[in-house]
Amino acid sequence: MLVLILLAVVLLLIGGCVCVFWAARGDAPRWARGVAKVTLLGSELARSADGSSRSERGGDD
Repeated sequence: MLVLILLAVVLLLIGGCVCVFWAARGDAPRWARGVAKVTLLGSELARSADGSSRSERGGDD
């Protein structure tokens, strides 16, 4: 069951990356541009969360 959930997450991530690539080319439909925006927003959130955890670890020195 856990493998199926992880497989679904990986497929969603790959689909989001494909939509980002498609939207960057400029010929994507509206729904693909929307998926690309959500994917890029999620990556920015993950990046900012990772950056805040790095600064917290750096303050322990």
